[in-house]
Amino acid sequence: MDNLCCFNSVYSQVVGGRSSCSSGKGRSHQGPVKYGFTLAKGKANHPMEDYHVAKFSHLRGHELGLFAIYDGHLGDSVPSFLQKHLFSNILKDEEFWTDPGRSISKAYEKTDQAILSHDPDLGRGGSTAVTAILIDGKKLWVANIGDSRAVLSKKGQAIQMSIDHEPQSVEALIQTRFILLHSFPGDVARVNGQLAVSRAFGDKNLKSHLRSDPDMETVDIDSETEFLILASDGLWKVMSNQEAVDIAKKTKDPLRAAKQLMAEALNRDSKDDISCIVVRFKG
Repeated sequence: MDNLCCFNSVYSQVVGGRSSCSSGKGRSHQGPVKYGFTLAKGKANHPMEDYHVAKFSHLRGHELGLFAIYDGHLGDSVPSFLQKHLFSNILKDEEFWTDPGRSISKAYEKTDQAILSHDPDLGRGGSTAVTAILIDGKKLWVANIGDSRAVLSKKGQAIQMSIDHEPQSVEALIQTRFILLHSFPGDVARVNGQLAVSRAFGDKNLKSHLRSDPDMETVDIDSETEFLILASDGLWKVMSNQEAVDIAKKTKDPLRAAKQLMAEALNRDSKDDISCIVVRFKG
């Protein structure tokens, strides 16, 4: 493996952890699926606030690929909590094996309640999340809150598997609930002039205006499904879905693909933290 992150005792096989580690890769023990991840701190004057998960786990005779990016704001306490607890809350639910979507939704809400109940230990910050669970290399479940994004490549065409929860995307609804201010930086619509997403974990002082229930998509992995990209908004602010797919499809090495995506985002002057995971389904 290439420059793996520090050991995380939560997981039996480590390739997930603090996003300040630069890059790593891994593969399935039962099929051709491989992944690579790479991460970089942005130019903002605060510590790196992203965490990630990228690993395969075996449970009840099944192989599960677990992939996630948690993009924090106002500190790294909440994304760190998510990295330790969200997948655990999903997989310990017995209903996961009969209704994965319901288990994922319940776990998102349960984890958010746990974050709020740990206040003030976790501070007043929050985090977005995009998660992907690959079951036996055949079924993919993607869930998200916030503006980190999942994009699937099928026959070279980009398919967005998540929804960007930006305030302006549901402006007609949320203006009846709270004030939207177009404030600096960048004249971006913000919840109460503070937060540029309409769903997030944590953010206790804004919670009456935010949702923590995820949007979900599921897809069967077939012979035409090539790879999945998970990335924080530091990448998507400067790159379209199709542009990202076109870059990643140039190499079959998912780690190299993730590095090339990050290099292009930096070349386009992305100033935010960038976290990127590429999961390639075919050899």
